[in-house]
Amino acid sequence: MEYRYLGHSGLQVSMVGIGCNNFGGRMDLAATRAVVAEALEVGITLFDEADVYGGRGKSEEFFGEAIKGHRHEVVIATKFGMAMSDRPMTSGGSRRWIMQAAEDSLRRLQTDYIDLYQMHRPDPRVPIDETLRALDDLVSSGKVRYIGSSNFAGWQIAEAELTARQHAYVPFVSSQVEYSLLNRTVEAEVVPAMVRYGQSMLPYYPLASGILTGKYREI
Repeated sequence: MEYRYLGHSGLQVSMVGIGCNNFGGRMDLAATRAVVAEALEVGITLFDEADVYGGRGKSEEFFGEAIKGHRHEVVIATKFGMAMSDRPMTSGGSRRWIMQAAEDSLRRLQTDYIDLYQMHRPDPRVPIDETLRALDDLVSSGKVRYIGSSNFAGWQIAEAELTARQHAYVPFVSSQVEYSLLNRTVEAEVVPAMVRYGQSMLPYYPLASGILTGKYREI
């Protein structure tokens, strides 16, 4: 397995990561443990979680169980921002929700820190300054090591970077976007923004949901 650093940070991750969106949904705890064990065996360290995966929390719970005794071997990248219930104030990028969401993820994952905490999608209702200030405080407290974004447009990546510089906040080190040979739209503006501000890409659906693996055949 080869390893790379995320952006200009000191966070080293495996080039291949495991998306955990099926844990707690299509995969029960036993299957989750089997996947995690096999991944660790071949040197994979990066596991991409989110609080909404597996039915609003179940994926993080299963993963937390699966990595018992192996926390030092894994890089946990989880996300916040999607709706965690039908009630108000349980989604988005507000300081109030970020602080609660982080505590909830830490509890489900059974850990005292998150390696990479990512904003799952932009929140147009909340100033990016408020979001970054809250994330900066989580890093200062030791509950989060690094921060990243997901599904940001190029201009939103630039806005976040410039806001972080202006206020001396911890900046995003990575951006997670959909990218594959069948979907290269991010190459126009998002990738140049990542390059300009020293961020690494974490692609999701890199095999186009399995289409590029050859498992789907014409009838």
